[in-house]
Amino acid sequence: MIRVYNWSVDLKKLEKYPEKATIWKLEQAINFGLNGEKLDKTLVKKHWKNLHIDLARKKFLKLLLWPEKS
Repeated sequence: MIRVYNWSVDLKKLEKYPEKATIWKLEQAINFGLNGEKLDKTLVKKHWKNLHIDLARKKFLKLLLWPEKS
């Protein structure tokens, strides 16, 4: 899983809610950088509707995850 460095969130409390923690970690990684790690494509697709990410990044990821068929 992606390592997230954030001092404004209590990660121990957040880990009590696994789905929310996963969504938060994905959002942080996408919005602020992956630090050399890769995203889990299936997790991103699974939580796509719940991700609050930068609009430009969301459009780009959408093209990568669901390419338009000619």
